[in-house]
Amino acid sequence: MTNEEILQLTARHVAPTYNRFSISMAKGKGCLLWDTEGKEYLDFISGLGVNNIGHSHSFVVDAIKRQAENLIHVSNLFHIPQQAQLAKEIVKRTFQGKVFFANSGAEANEAAIKLARKYGQNQMPGKIEIITAYNSFHGRTLATITATAQEKYQKGFHPLLPGFVYTPYNDISAMEAAITDKTCAVMIEPIQGEGGVNVPSPEYLPCLRRLCDRKGVLLILDEVQTGIGRTGRLFNYQYYDIRPDIITMAKSLGGGVPIGAMLARDDVIDAFIPGSHASTFGGNYLASAAGLAVLEVIDKEGMLENCVCMSDILFKELMGLKGESSVIKEVRGKGLMIGMELHCEGREIVKRCLAKGLIINCTMDNVLRLLPPLIITRKEIDRAMEVLSDAIKDFQG
Repeated sequence: MTNEEILQLTARHVAPTYNRFSISMAKGKGCLLWDTEGKEYLDFISGLGVNNIGHSHSFVVDAIKRQAENLIHVSNLFHIPQQAQLAKEIVKRTFQGKVFFANSGAEANEAAIKLARKYGQNQMPGKIEIITAYNSFHGRTLATITATAQEKYQKGFHPLLPGFVYTPYNDISAMEAAITDKTCAVMIEPIQGEGGVNVPSPEYLPCLRRLCDRKGVLLILDEVQTGIGRTGRLFNYQYYDIRPDIITMAKSLGGGVPIGAMLARDDVIDAFIPGSHASTFGGNYLASAAGLAVLEVIDKEGMLENCVCMSDILFKELMGLKGESSVIKEVRGKGLMIGMELHCEGREIVKRCLAKGLIINCTMDNVLRLLPPLIITRKEIDRAMEVLSDAIKDFQG
């Protein structure tokens, strides 16, 4: 099909829930994509943080092929060896506990919300409130848009789920004031992604951990976007001398195959018993095989080390660009999760970059978000910076 035929077919038969570019991709390899007309693009958004190891990595593709030829799905009525192995590898890289598998970040967060409430109710009836932060993003289900303290995602879906309280991000005093005897958990992104790539102070997460311990509430870290190497560690919390009680992950865990996971410490996960929660496709053979391959190849190819190295280069280049442009207000982020806040809307700059073969996106209307794959090279950074610089200059006129 031609690109125009694909666009028409989508308009006719697919729900209009996305503002899509008028482009259809046909192939991807590493940090590059090609559309149906053969044009090449440098992907600096990684499928919204999904393709951390790049597109169609041969190690993961081979693992998916081998598994698909043998068995794809049987349901969780049976023991799934790959699922158990993946859970072991996640625990080995994080903290002692047990893993529940789902299919997305929203589902992983939904599981965390249910578990926190179940655990809280076991402690004391009515202990069901969860505190989240303004400008957070936790998913698109009814529970997770309620947890997401942004009105634009909640509009038209009221009544929302009761039992959520919002506080300013990076404000320990406000968090402490919000905790009551009804609070069962605090749910926080270590870096807010959709909210504008907001990085808290270095003391925030350690202080939050101590506060939750003192108040007897669970600390849930939503690492759906920050996890699987995005910030230079496998999980962002590992930069600090803390451990969450529950952590959620998804996006790049499957290298492009849908998978989500929630890990909770042993005494917390024991609040779930058979029948408490489930997912038909969660942790199936194919997704689990992909997840195992992703974790192995990140270690084998030193992707975390490359992330840190390329992050230093990219930040230096972006700060140089900021010094040359009055449009750029601030550059912030960690690892290869970077936000460039503008003094104006960023939509037009995104379009200009796309026309020149660079894929980025804009969140919160004025924050350009860069999420290049962890395998990015200096040469590709130079290419991206040339396009981004030209796009900003063209925009400024």
